[in-house]
Amino acid sequence: MRLIRELRGLLKHGRALGTINLFSSKSQIAEEVAKLLDLKAQQAPAEDAAANQKFTLKTPKGTRDYSPEQMALRLNVFNKIISVFKKHGAETIDTPVFELKEVLTGKYGEDSKLIYDLKDQGGEILSLRYDLTVPFARYLAMNKISNIKRYHIAKVYRRDNPSISRGRYREFYQCDFDIAGTYDPMIPDAECIKIIAEILDVMQVTPFVVKVNHRLLLDGMFEACGVPKSNFRAICSAVDKLDKSPWEEVKKEMVEEKGLSEDVADKIGNYVKLNGQLELVDKLLLDENLSKNKCAVEGLESIKLLLKYCEIFDISNKVSFDLSLARGLDYYTGVIYEAVLLGDDIAVGSVAGGGRYDNLVGMFDGKNKQVPCVGVSIGVERLFAVMEQRLQAANRKTRTTEVDVYVCTAQKNLVEERLKLCNELWDNEFKVEFSYKKNPKLLAQLQYCEENSIPYALILGESEVKSGIVKLRNVTTREELEVKRGNLAEVLRQKLGELNCNGTVPT
Repeated sequence: MRLIRELRGLLKHGRALGTINLFSSKSQIAEEVAKLLDLKAQQAPAEDAAANQKFTLKTPKGTRDYSPEQMALRLNVFNKIISVFKKHGAETIDTPVFELKEVLTGKYGEDSKLIYDLKDQGGEILSLRYDLTVPFARYLAMNKISNIKRYHIAKVYRRDNPSISRGRYREFYQCDFDIAGTYDPMIPDAECIKIIAEILDVMQVTPFVVKVNHRLLLDGMFEACGVPKSNFRAICSAVDKLDKSPWEEVKKEMVEEKGLSEDVADKIGNYVKLNGQLELVDKLLLDENLSKNKCAVEGLESIKLLLKYCEIFDISNKVSFDLSLARGLDYYTGVIYEAVLLGDDIAVGSVAGGGRYDNLVGMFDGKNKQVPCVGVSIGVERLFAVMEQRLQAANRKTRTTEVDVYVCTAQKNLVEERLKLCNELWDNEFKVEFSYKKNPKLLAQLQYCEENSIPYALILGESEVKSGIVKLRNVTTREELEVKRGNLAEVLRQKLGELNCNGTVPT
């Protein structure tokens, strides 16, 4: 049957190629089949070569693979960030990687064009999540939650122009911390800024500055300068580009694309070039134009209170009141902030940002019930870009495992003893590795420990097995200590504790 199926396939292939017409004799069939087999053999290499030329193995644009060294660095960063979030009392949630498109529509202003849309899935029009904030607001509204402090670490997707060297991707992780609930002004907002400072300090990516501003101040400033109210968000989006573009380019966009007069644009320019501390707030409160605008005054008073709380939190030297900060997302309603590294030579831009969004949850609630929220998002991909470059410059190797001890055998035919000892250590919660060769050379085993920064090696020989002891070897110093098997777990914990206390465990 198989032969018949193959023959039919060859005949069909032959007719498609125009090589077989009607024939009657068995000899003709045999002859034509032989020709087809020869033709197929000749064409196969050419077809394979053509297929290989068309298909190149690569990751999609704006994405990347991560090696064990890179993943070790990333997991270390995540753990440090999570420890800060937990220190401030946060619990965690998770949401789907895609949402109904209508959930995301109209929440991001001009950035909405960067949302990845998916095909119709059984009557549902879906999109990949653009950030973690809008899904969080949907989660609060759907579950009728009005009070929570949460963190969320997950991938988001943006159809942006990527720049891998600057940590800009189409698929990337966000690390979000948000406080939802009705509280007194600026207290949770100041804590979010404190969290940014703590994370960047623990990441050792100093120096940095956290720029702060207020949406009410921006709106009041635009109104005082003569911007039509209907154009506030568009002008805000233009101002948001000042961290990447000079004022002349931003002004050109305002005039030529957004329809502002040059006079109005110049008035805005006089304000957005200002930055400072409490003294600047006091100066602007006396400004002839701003002091007459209710929104501007309310925004300035809020910034003043925020800066006082930052002083109490001992971070005022890392915070700057900056009128050029706008953050283009439509859902912000109050204080906004952004952390920027100073002096980094790869120009990654902001590494954290956030603000207050008091009206977002109400957009998803049938009764328009508002849940005030404030939060921060850590740009971990940009932090990774900085840290990877610094590791490469220092020629430092990142440890990719957390193995405590490597079990070695010094002679042949001890594989079973090696496995027994590994099992004892695993049962005592130690992280252990060993060679999968039956009779490995001792030197090769010890070299493996050095190459992989494993702090301790346990060496077994026939005499050690008979005596009920093992040799505990410090891989770095090469000092050896004989330990009784019954005391091994206790001694090993003590030695590992000493390494951790001295900060000498390889990383």
